[in-house]
Amino acid sequence: MTVGRKLWAIIIIKIFIIFAILRLFFFPDFLNSKSDTDEGKGDYVREQLINRN
Repeated sequence: MTVGRKLWAIIIIKIFIIFAILRLFFFPDFLNSKSDTDEGKGDYVREQLINRN
């Protein structure tokens, strides 16, 4: 039973590392580069949705 717990711990650590790396490098916070305030971010999203071709 101790081997199973160790394997699950390794699997959980690997999944955490994979998702942390994916989030940092492949899903950057794009809206922070457009505006600092929530209102500005909302305006940007609204404009992009309305003016989409």
